[in-house]
Formats: sequence, structure tokens, C-alpha cells
Amino acid sequence: MTWIQTYSGKRLDVTDPVPDQIDIFDIAHALANTCRFGGHCRTFYSVAQHSVHVSYLVPEPLAVVALLHDAAEAYLTDVPLPFKELMPDYQRLEHRLWRAIAGKFNLPTELPDEVRHADLVALATERRDLLKRLPDRWPVLDGISPDPVVRKPVSPDEARRIFLIRYGALQARMATS
Repeated sequence: MTWIQTYSGKRLDVTDPVPDQIDIFDIAHALANTCRFGGHCRTFYSVAQHSVHVSYLVPEPLAVVALLHDAAEAYLTDVPLPFKELMPDYQRLEHRLWRAIAGKFNLPTELPDEVRHADLVALATERRDLLKRLPDRWPVLDGISPDPVVRKPVSPDEARRIFLIRYGALQARMATS
């Protein structure tokens, strides 16, 4: 079996996803219930809240792709970067899912550099605000400064709500421009 049942009741084949199987409500719900850092932060902090944060760190034309940059994790779950790098099959599935997501929402199939950078700024911010402070260096964050705004975790329900509000606002702006 290579498919999962989503929150909305859709069937998504993770080995051969197609844009019609992708749903913004499934993405918002699953990301809101997925904790960053494999659950090792001081308190629950969702991938949905992280995604909203990233969407505010880029110029507005890139905000939708920034909001959805981790959308594949709604179907595959969040795997911390050090482990993800050891899992080439996971990376292939994630890339296939991203292509389906990009097709659904008319996004680029490769993340823009500005989104990648904003994701690292969010990571530096979350490390500062959500993890136990350790002196260990994270090479991926060399030269990256955290956002000055402190991250305050919200509940999964609130994270889903702010994710969908942000998505709706960005869609409305795109429709009027």
C-alpha cells in the first residue's frame, strides 16, 4: 500500500501523487498537528506556524511558495534535517510530492533562494526561542541571523487557523493584482 487517507478523506498515493489529490485544508491540518524538531522543542511548535513565519520573511510575490515550502511534510511528516540527509528515498518522495503541490498551486518546482534563506532565518529563530540552549555550532546556520521577533508557540487549532488565513489573504491579493 503506497497511499494514505488524508484529513479531508482523500486518497493520496505518496509514490505517484497528482495535483488533484492535494488539498490546502489537508496541508493546514496536518502541518498544524506536526511538531518541529521531531518534537524535541521545549513546547509544541507546529510546522504550520513555522510556515506562516517563513511566509512573512520573504517579499510578498514569494509568500505563497514560502507558506507552502514544507507542504510535502503534511503527507510524509517532518523529518529533522540531519536524518533527512541520510534518507535518499524520503528525499525522492518529498521531491515528487513537492512537484504535485507546485502543480496544484502554480508554484515553481524548485524553491527560490530567498525562500531557502528565510527558512534558515526561521530555523535560527526557532533554535533561539524553542530549544534548550547548547553551545554546539549548527553549520547550516553559519552567517544566518535570527529574526528579532521572538516566536511564541500557538495551539494546533490556532496554527491551522493562521495558516489558512494567511493563505486566503495571499490568494485574495494575487486575484486582485
